[in-house]
Amino acid sequence: MGTDRHSNGRRIGIGGVGRAGASIAVAAAIAAGVAQAQERARVLPETRVTASRLGEGVTGASTTVITAEDIERSPAQTLQDLLSTQPGIQVQNLYGGVNGTNATVDLRGFGAAATQNTLVLVNGRRLNDVDLAGVDFGAIPRASIERIEITRGNSGAVLYGDGAVGGVINIVTRNGFNEKPGSRAEVALGSFRQAEASASTSQRVGDGAFSLHAGSIDSDGYRVNNELRQRSVVGEVRRAIPDGELYLNLSADTQHLGLPGARLVTTTSSEIAADRRGSSTPFDFADKQGVNLALGGTRMLLDGVELVVDGGVRRKLQQSAFFSAFGAAFNTYTETVLTTFSLTPRANVDHRLFGLQGKAIAGIDLQRSFYDSDRMVNDGDAPAHRYELGQTSVAGYLQETLALRADTDLSFGVRLQNATVTAEDRFDAAAPSTGSPVQGRSFDRSETNHAWHVGLEHRLDPSLALFGRAGRSFRMPNVDERVGAAPFGVPVDFALRTQTSHDAEVGLRKRWGGFGLQVSAYAMELRDELHFDPTTFVNTNLDPTRRRGVEGAANWRLADNLRLRGALTFTDARFSEGQWRGKEVPLVSRVTGSAGLSWDIVDRLATLDAGVRRVGERRFDNDQANFQPTIPGHTLLDLRLAGRVEWASWSLAVNNLLDVKYFDYGIARASTFGTSNAYPLPGRTLMARIGARF
Repeated sequence: MGTDRHSNGRRIGIGGVGRAGASIAVAAAIAAGVAQAQERARVLPETRVTASRLGEGVTGASTTVITAEDIERSPAQTLQDLLSTQPGIQVQNLYGGVNGTNATVDLRGFGAAATQNTLVLVNGRRLNDVDLAGVDFGAIPRASIERIEITRGNSGAVLYGDGAVGGVINIVTRNGFNEKPGSRAEVALGSFRQAEASASTSQRVGDGAFSLHAGSIDSDGYRVNNELRQRSVVGEVRRAIPDGELYLNLSADTQHLGLPGARLVTTTSSEIAADRRGSSTPFDFADKQGVNLALGGTRMLLDGVELVVDGGVRRKLQQSAFFSAFGAAFNTYTETVLTTFSLTPRANVDHRLFGLQGKAIAGIDLQRSFYDSDRMVNDGDAPAHRYELGQTSVAGYLQETLALRADTDLSFGVRLQNATVTAEDRFDAAAPSTGSPVQGRSFDRSETNHAWHVGLEHRLDPSLALFGRAGRSFRMPNVDERVGAAPFGVPVDFALRTQTSHDAEVGLRKRWGGFGLQVSAYAMELRDELHFDPTTFVNTNLDPTRRRGVEGAANWRLADNLRLRGALTFTDARFSEGQWRGKEVPLVSRVTGSAGLSWDIVDRLATLDAGVRRVGERRFDNDQANFQPTIPGHTLLDLRLAGRVEWASWSLAVNNLLDVKYFDYGIARASTFGTSNAYPLPGRTLMARIGARF
């Protein structure tokens, strides 16, 4: 929805480690590993076929894979809640939590700017657009997902470029070649009159295969003016050819979402306490229609040389309306169209370098985006501002992985990316307007950025591995941030500096029989971090900031039918220079954790899954001075009882079983102590599902 802001000020989303020190540390680890080595056969571990450039992950990085079974059995009702059980991930909800629509997923503590610092992919193709809108996980049919790959930190920046700062989340969907042919259907009913229906099929025909997944969700939502009406469909066709395959992927979705606004909380009164479900904006809404098409193929050109060529187009239309209590003349209506074309050829090469076996991936990323946004008072009015922005990006990258020994792998890579941005504000002074009364300046700028990565993994024995890495990434200002880069009444010049990040990480992976553990520690330094001030409505570059963290995850198979899992994260996000030096970055909890249990009571006939999520207190948005009280922490308990008999399946889930009254996002007033706007979330909810497989 472009640069629209909610009536309380936040934008709508329809969406101490120096460079030399990090490099020296990694180089020293490499040298030590080589010096202590006994000569062995130098063979890289096998890498499974994947729908991305990540393979089994980037060497030296902290990675996690969530399987289709994990998704199906999770008591969490949304992908965002499922992701929040993983170390390093936090979530923010503004819209009543209905189906997790437009909830923000935050990897490694970016708070209000999380959507632009976590890169989300579907089958290796980026979903993040060049506007401010975050990726809507709720529009992705859960039944279509084969697995979710999480790669943390800057490690994905060489392969994917802009925005891969906190990490990369790659959603790999099912296709007819990697799953058993069949069909399934499911219906669900839940709290707040939520009704869901989904159907999917996957079939093989000769040398080809196709899959289709469709879903529908209708809900009145937890709060007044919180209704959701959503439809989505994902289809794919694949065909085997000599030494390769061709594929076509097409998806589309529509969505209507009511925007209930915030509840005012002061030291003397609380709208949350008086009426959690009420709305301060009973008529505001956001609509979206999207379509995505991807076409590509793979071909083995020579022994060990695979060529992958794919391209795509995404088109997103958004409409939003904000109705003022002061009358129609103060309303805001926005229509935005965003179209993105991309072409991403690359080569995967198995080879030998200096006698060492290696795997390299090299490619070119071409992307062209067009953004047109009309800003008016009411639907049907002439637009006072028509923003037309274009961005062309050309990048080349190379990432190499070498087997230094049978137990030691080294990866390194570099990316160069040039982007040209043009912007124009077509201002009509005669049109009704509640926006800036002046025309913005034209903008035309080209800049080149770079990313690099070096990582090492050493396996002390088959059950214990040590890993480490260092890297650099960048994030360019998106088009919405450029539009909102000037105060009211000041001509916008669309100019903001590119954010850069350096980070380093060390960790270990260990397995004892049925027990597995992964622990890592990281440090990250950022300059020119991009930030939206919800009080002044201006986007700026912040003083330098830093992140420090420790993340751990464990799983334990106590018996064939009983499994435990847990995760614990400590995140310290602070300003390192400037007027807020030493202060905490808002909206980042220092401590988060989760625990879960999966019990096959009677084989697959009856199963029980339970999950506990703990989120510590965090600063309100806009409280960079750390002046206000904090958003309280909360603990949620979710349960799911399910079963399957031949072709039929059923489940009953209870979320927030203890009926905790909480919220995880709010905006504080910078100068008035104890005054904030908060977004309450539901208490106990129920969801019942019945499905069939054919």
